[in-house]
Amino acid sequence: MYCTLDDIKKLLPEESLIQLTDDEGQGTVDQGRVDEAIAQADAEIDSYCAVKYRVPFDPVPDLVKKCSVDLAIYNLYSRRVEEIPQTRTDRYRNAIRQLEGISKGTVSLGVDPAPSAASHGERPDISGPARIFSRTRMEDL
Repeated sequence: MYCTLDDIKKLLPEESLIQLTDDEGQGTVDQGRVDEAIAQADAEIDSYCAVKYRVPFDPVPDLVKKCSVDLAIYNLYSRRVEEIPQTRTDRYRNAIRQLEGISKGTVSLGVDPAPSAASHGERPDISGPARIFSRTRMEDL
């Protein structure tokens, strides 16, 4: 996981976390629901970052951790019917913009990118017998 419950608690009061995760009314944060929101956030992060970097990250870059927290909180709010606070929506959109920049190479994570196949000289090797039929040979058939 790119972030933890403690990371989320730094931006979201525990009372809000209880409201967002406690479907059973026990008055506590449901760790399983938080973990699920984090896993969804991390999968989204990996889908963007895998274009340029080897994922999952270890150690986790600070920007990835920040995006994970923002996406996870947004995911928790998305579980509820009521409107998501504008601050959360803005932070979510900002995280997505940063992830798009990472995938395009305009935003750096400060870690080495994954080596591409072209940088290793690996290319597909295609061989086979000479063509028997060509477009011109099959023209009148």
